[in-house]
Parts: sequence; C-alpha cells; structure tokens
Amino acid sequence: MNECLKKKWTAICLTALLLLVIAGCSSTDSDGEEEMNSKGAMESYNVGDTFKAEEALEFSMMYSDHPNYPYKEDWLLWEKIEELTNVTLNPTIIPMSDYTQKRNLLISSGESPLIIPKTYPGEEASFVPSGAILPVSDYMDKMPHFRDKIEKWEMEDELETLQQSDGKFYLLPGLHENVWPEYTLIVRTDIFEENNIALPTTWDELYEAMKKLKEIYPDVTPFSDRYEFNSTLSIAATGFGTKAGWGFGNGLTYDKSKDQFVYSATTDEYKELLTYFNKLVKEGLLDKESFTQGDEQATQKFVSGNSFIINGNAQDVVTYRTSMDKLLGEGNYSIAKITVPGGPAGHLMAGSRFENGVMISSKAKESENFEALLQFIDWLYYSDEGQEFTKWGVEGTTYTKTDGVRNLVDDVNYNGLNPDGTTDLRVDYGFSGGVFAYGGTTELLHSMFTEEEIKFQEDMANIKTPIPLEPLIPYTAEDREQATLLSTPLKDYTDQNTLKFILGERDLNEFDTFVTELEGQGLQRYVDLANQTYQDYKHN
Repeated sequence: MNECLKKKWTAICLTALLLLVIAGCSSTDSDGEEEMNSKGAMESYNVGDTFKAEEALEFSMMYSDHPNYPYKEDWLLWEKIEELTNVTLNPTIIPMSDYTQKRNLLISSGESPLIIPKTYPGEEASFVPSGAILPVSDYMDKMPHFRDKIEKWEMEDELETLQQSDGKFYLLPGLHENVWPEYTLIVRTDIFEENNIALPTTWDELYEAMKKLKEIYPDVTPFSDRYEFNSTLSIAATGFGTKAGWGFGNGLTYDKSKDQFVYSATTDEYKELLTYFNKLVKEGLLDKESFTQGDEQATQKFVSGNSFIINGNAQDVVTYRTSMDKLLGEGNYSIAKITVPGGPAGHLMAGSRFENGVMISSKAKESENFEALLQFIDWLYYSDEGQEFTKWGVEGTTYTKTDGVRNLVDDVNYNGLNPDGTTDLRVDYGFSGGVFAYGGTTELLHSMFTEEEIKFQEDMANIKTPIPLEPLIPYTAEDREQATLLSTPLKDYTDQNTLKFILGERDLNEFDTFVTELEGQGLQRYVDLANQTYQDYKHN
C-alpha cells in the first residue's frame, strides 16, 4: 500500500472517531442518545474477538431462499448464531428467483429489514439518493475485522471503486484474499484422449480441436452451450481484450492509452470476438441453440454424448458426473474443466476480489442497538471465525479439524465432497448456503474444493495475468439516472445484434453500420457523460 493510500484510509477512520467524540460531548441529550445506540454492544471489540451481545438482541434481515436447500426454522445455523452471539435473526424469506425485485421493492417502500445481504457491487447505487441505505464508510471504526482485511490484503484501491459521488460507500462487499475464477469450458477428456487431440490452451487451438472432432463425429456438434452463451462470451471476451456476455456490465471499457472509456461493442476487439464465434457456427462446430436453449437441454446433450464441450463451474462438474454415471456408466467417460483459453490479447483473467455483500438499512442508525448491529455483521461476515462457522458449521458436529485441515464428518455431504453422507451441510444444517458464506482467505476458499478444482485454480493463477482495475465513474444521482436511461437501450440493441452477427443473421460487413446505429441511439452522449464524470472525479 502506498503512503498516500495509507494516509487516506487513516483519515477516514480518524474522521469517524472524531465525529463520535463531538457527538458525545455536544449535550446531555446527545450523550444519552449515543449511549442508547450502543445498547447491547461489546465495550471492547477488536480483531480476533468473538462478538457476543451484552444482552439478548433480535435483528431483522432479508433471506434469499435457494430452492435446492430451502429455509428451515430449526437449522443448526440459527441455533448456533444465537448461542455464540446472543443474537436472534428474524429473516424475511424471499424466493431466490424473486430476490432482487422484492429486495428493491422493500427498500424503496421503506419496509426493508435492517440487514440486506446478497447485494452485488453496483446494485446499491440506486438506493443512495433516497437515503434508504446506510453510508457504511462512516462507521469503519466499529468494524475492525472488515478494516483489517482491507488493510492486510491491500484492497484500498478496490474499495475506492465503490465510492459514490459523495465520496462514501454504501455496500460492505464480500472480500476474497485473491481473485478466483469460477466458470470455464468443461470437456469430454476421454474423447480428446481417444482421438489423440490435445486439450486446447487458446481459442484458436479450440477451433482446430473442434474441426478434428467434427471430422471424426460428423453427426455431433462438438460445442453446445448453456447460460444462453453469456458465460462463454464473458470468459472469451477477456482474452480478446473486450467485454461481453455476463461481463458486459455498463458496456464501457477503459482505454489506458487514451485515458478514457470507450463503448466495448464498437471496438475492433469486439468485432474480432464476433467473427470468431460466427466462424464456429458457420462450420457447424457451435450449436446455434446455445443462445436460446434452457440449461437442462444443453446439459442433456452433453451428458448423453451429443456434444463434447459445455460451459460450467465446479458444481456443474458434479452435476454432469452424477447424470453421466447413470447414462454412460461410471468409468466409461471422463470430463474436466480446462483453463480458460487465451485469445489475441493474451492469457488474461478478469475478476474482482469482491463478492456479493451487505447493505444496511438507514433505519438501523435509529436503533438503540446500532453499534451492536455493526459489531455483529463485522464478526459474522468478516472475521476468520465467523467465515469458517458459516461455511463449515460446528466443529465436532458437521466437521472435524486436525492440524488445520477440515473434513466433513462421515454422515455429512456437501457438493460431492462426501457423497456417502446421508445428511447435507446446506439442506439439513443451513451452512454454506450463500447468504452468509462468502469471502475469506484463499485457504478457506480452497478448503471445500476438490483436488481437481484446486489444481484448476492454481493453473489459472500461474497462467493468467489479472486485468488491472478500471477507474471509478462516480455519477451523481441525476447523472446516474441519465446514464441508466441511455445505457439500457444501447445494451439491448447490442445484445440483439451480437446474436445476429454470431448466428450469421447479419453480415459482419455491416459492423460499421451497427456502430452508426448505436450512435443514433445516444451512444456518444452516454460515453461523454461517463468520461466527463471520470475526469471530474480524477481532478477533484
């Protein structure tokens, strides 16, 4: 961390402390209010401490209910949270499929619970102007574990990307020690080996490999994808020097040589990406239905041998193998994740050390237990102890730990880690469910990976160069609204034509015309607004 950043971080903390001192000395009433706001809080709470409220407390929170491990009132998770912290959580249960929409509605109507998890960086911005959520950067002195990880892992630059136009941030993101990739291509390694085809390390090598597969298996389309091709577009775009699919975001890419943002879909790199996948479709190597079929349909093609390549993550590998054991027979096939192929821009890796995080309702500040709430969130989400607890459960009950190595007890299964277990860590106990368990050290992250997945992570780390963070574009409330109004139709039109270009429904010779059409929909105003905001922030 450079000296300037250290001073900046120290200044934030000192300012918060100073404000508390001033508030405490201003009057008897203010002093009384400050005391009430600290009711139930630990008098001394620092890094390494286990939070336990001085009296029994109850906090409301939103809960995203996953259909594969639905909420249970009698989970060991809830029992142990209460036992360890003296806090009872009162969850508002929302189906995962409706979570974003209902979360937004509850916040906008002023009926939100105090703790609002499962919020990805950027999603908090629309709630800032109304004052509905807390500027959590004002209270870093109350969150020692969060602050410790930011400093220890030198994440000040990344945290700055969450700042709004007022210089504050309103989301407590999940924090990972290192960038870790999740999605890549999963291939039938037995088919590759049987036909003496090397596993590809670049997109060009993938093309050559699929050509050979098509010659050998003319009735098979080698690559049939899921996620409406958005995951593959995202991971491929990085190696082509652009953004697409899930990674398209606001549509802007920072051009360091010009110190300005450009619209990703108007660049030569984006055209090169489209040209590559159009070639795959044209030559019958990529299934046209990849862009419209459901995940189950794509999965069925892969597990039945009607395709040899599909996108996915480690959990998908487990799912595919379970189905293929039944269809093809255990030992009659082999599949594996391969490192994300490199592209014309090189072996690059996009990603962030941020994970979805927590917003806090601004109503929390009015609570007499405000400080206790901050301490509770800090311990549960950011302490090593809290992160291990929400991920692995209770030592001796759901896992054992010997010489620092954790293992599920014989009767507990998690995502194929202990397939003979008759109970499930998520379904039956409530741990590792995602509402709490995200972020932490790389050691903790890897502790629940198979050896195969750890090797994939290590290979990616050794081969790939992480892309530098892009500068911040901290819109004012008015400018953000304008940017959203401009960007939404631009992205819709980009998505439509990306599909047309790849499928050959629109000739790539019309790419320049496509750019002109975007300009007719306010492209320049959108890019100018972003660059003006960036330059103003940079100079100020």
